[in-house]
Amino acid sequence: MTFFTLVIATLVALPIALLITRFRWLNVPVLGILGILYTVPSLALIILLVPLFGLNARSVIVAMVLYTQVILVRSLVVGLQSIKPAVLEAATGMGMSAWQRWWQIQVPLILPIFLAGLRIAAIVAIAIATIGAKFGAGGLGTLLFDGIAQAGRYDKIWAGAIVVSLLAFALNAAILSLEWATSPTRRIRQSARQKRQLSQLTQT
Repeated sequence: MTFFTLVIATLVALPIALLITRFRWLNVPVLGILGILYTVPSLALIILLVPLFGLNARSVIVAMVLYTQVILVRSLVVGLQSIKPAVLEAATGMGMSAWQRWWQIQVPLILPIFLAGLRIAAIVAIAIATIGAKFGAGGLGTLLFDGIAQAGRYDKIWAGAIVVSLLAFALNAAILSLEWATSPTRRIRQSARQKRQLSQLTQT
């Protein structure tokens, strides 16, 4: 459920970030509204959504998407605004279409910043998904809440807590490795290393 929610959240956040980048005056009101949503306790947000979506996984998924928007939108906006206009103008001058500029220039440049935001959003989503088990969403939180409901079942409580923690650590490590792999600094170092190796081969 967490992976599915992060995909939806990203698909929602991307057009919002593109609009903010295109129309700068939207920055303060949109991020302000998303910031207000983020300050609402996750439990309260799910309860507010239950009358609209029911006591099921849909309420939890919507809460997770709303809760992660401020993180994802902000990271995408920062990434998009960090691209210098001269870079895009040069790409256009080379004959690139808008689609080519997006995939070959913008995406590689914003990816490390976006992944940093996605890593934080993933941890937030896991935390909300765990609470969501109380609202019929299922998942790993079910084991935790079953242990709490059954007085003295500390084995279930510990098992649920450990599994959720391991999932959070694993997801954090996976996204962190992607963040490192797409880092511009790493690519520059790798390029410099390849040039040195090529230089050594030509000298021999």
